[in-house]
Amino acid sequence: MDTTPLIIALGNPGPQYERTRHNFGFLVADAILTQASGRKSMALKTLQASGDFELYSLTLGGTSCLLTKPQTYMNLSGRAVARILGRYGASAANMVVLHDELDLPLGRMKLKRGGGSNGHRGIESIVEHTGSCDFLRLRLGIGRPQYSADVAKFVLEPFDETEFLAVNDIRQAALKGLTLLFRRGQAEAVQMLNAFRLAEPPTPPETMDTPGAMG
Repeated sequence: MDTTPLIIALGNPGPQYERTRHNFGFLVADAILTQASGRKSMALKTLQASGDFELYSLTLGGTSCLLTKPQTYMNLSGRAVARILGRYGASAANMVVLHDELDLPLGRMKLKRGGGSNGHRGIESIVEHTGSCDFLRLRLGIGRPQYSADVAKFVLEPFDETEFLAVNDIRQAALKGLTLLFRRGQAEAVQMLNAFRLAEPPTPPETMDTPGAMG
């Protein structure tokens, strides 16, 4: 990449939103930051921890990059992103946005460049404030509710405990995919991330009757 890559994780600030479906991007970012905090080679530094965004510098896949968690709430995410681009000389073409995706089931991911917003307010805001839709998106599947009228409520609901076990597996796979993106390039990262599937839970063995001893 020609300029410093900027990873943008989308979500809403505040503890009440931490495990909600709309905060899937934040959850992946937290996995990256947790790994980086334990590895000196990733050279994690906090550049800003208050105001409109949290911003970090780190090395991922051998590439120096920036990672941000906008703190403006989802529908104003682009405002924070535009400020970072202006301040640090990054470009929209080198952005990677991590966000929840209704049109993929939980357990599926898709890395792609460009495309529409699919009604995602965070993506819409980034396009509005940067004037570009030509950036990479890591779409993190959450599935859709049964009725379209329930979408706004659905995305702000927390993952249940079973779902969150899957989320932990997904975000570790996302971390590996992003590391591959910066180390080997988009093609290999797409191949890995788009092919990801959750492991099937083990099937419990059938209960077998033990024959009684013959007298």
